[in-house]
Amino acid sequence: MSKVDILFLNNKDMEELGGGDMVSVIHDVERAYVITEQGDTLVPGKCVMRWGSTPEDENTLGRINAMPGYLGGEYDMAGIKWIGSGPMNYKKGLPRASVTVILNDPDTKLPVCIADGTEVSAKRTGASGGVAVKLLSKKDSSVLTICGAGAQGRTQLEAALIARPTIKKVYVYDIRMENAEKFKNEMTEKYAGLEVIPVANPENAVRESDIIVCVTLANEPFIHAEWLKKGSLLMNLADYEVTYDCVKKADKIVVDNWDTIKHRMVSTLALMWKDGIIRDEDIDASLGQILNNTKTGRENDDQIIYMNAIGTGILDLAVVTRCYRKAVELGKGTKVPYWV
Repeated sequence: MSKVDILFLNNKDMEELGGGDMVSVIHDVERAYVITEQGDTLVPGKCVMRWGSTPEDENTLGRINAMPGYLGGEYDMAGIKWIGSGPMNYKKGLPRASVTVILNDPDTKLPVCIADGTEVSAKRTGASGGVAVKLLSKKDSSVLTICGAGAQGRTQLEAALIARPTIKKVYVYDIRMENAEKFKNEMTEKYAGLEVIPVANPENAVRESDIIVCVTLANEPFIHAEWLKKGSLLMNLADYEVTYDCVKKADKIVVDNWDTIKHRMVSTLALMWKDGIIRDEDIDASLGQILNNTKTGRENDDQIIYMNAIGTGILDLAVVTRCYRKAVELGKGTKVPYWV
C-alpha cells in the first residue's frame, strides 16, 4: 500500500492563504454559481442533525450539518463541509459556528486536505450576499439595513461595501441592543466615513433602505411588506425572517439554489412552497443564471426584489480548494500521515 499524507490547514494557515480575503471569496462564489449552472457539479443535499424536537429547539440547542459536493471547472475537487452550530456558545466565549472542510481527490476519492473552514463559511455567505447586491440592487444604493449583528452581519456588510461602494449609511438591528452597539463601534472604526446607526426596531430603517439583509435566528417574521419601498432589495439569508406578503409584494424572486432551499425548509420562501403558495415556476432566476446571462437581474430602479439564499457546500469547497493549492505551491500547512 502506498503512503498517503493529508495536508492539515489550521485557522492561521487559512488566513495567510487568503481564506478570508473577501474579493477572492466573491470570485470563488461567483465561479461556483456559474459552474453549477453549467451542470458540472454534484450537490447531494444538506444533512441536518438537530438537537431537540422543534425548530425553536434548533436555535437554542444547536445542530450539525453535513454538506457534501463536487465542484468541477477549474476547481475539480470533491469534499464535505461539516459545520456545528452552538447558539449558546457565546456564553463560553466560543463562536457559534465551527467548520471543518475535508477535500477529496475526485479521481482516487482519497482525502487530500483537512482545513478549518470557520472563517471561510462566514465569508462565503457574505460573498453570496455581495453577489446578490451587485446583481440585484440599484447601482446608486446608499442606505443598507442589516438585521443580525453577529458574524454574518459583519461579512454581509464587508461584501456589500465591495459590491456597492455607494453605501454611506447602515442601520443595524439586533434583539440584543448591546450587540448592535458593538457592531456600530467596530464597523465605524473599520470603515472610515461610514455612518452606522443601531436601532431597537427595524421599521423606519427598512422604510428608508435600498437594501435589507436578514441574517438572524428568527422563528417568526419581523420584516413586513408595507415597509418595503420601491426599488429595494430584500435578502432573506437565514430562517423565517420576513412575512409571506414581502415575497408576494416582490416584482422578482431570485434564489441561490432552489432545490437546496426546499430541502432545508426553514426560510420564508420554502415555507410558502410547502404551503402551496409558491410554485417552482414562480422563481424568476438563480444567481448563477443571471451570472451566465440566461436570466436578467434588476431591470429598473422601481422593482422590489426578494432574494433567498441558503448556501451549499461547494461554495466552501471552492474557497478551500484555492487555499489548498496555494498551500501546496508555497509549502504551507502540516502534512499528517494518513497511510504509513
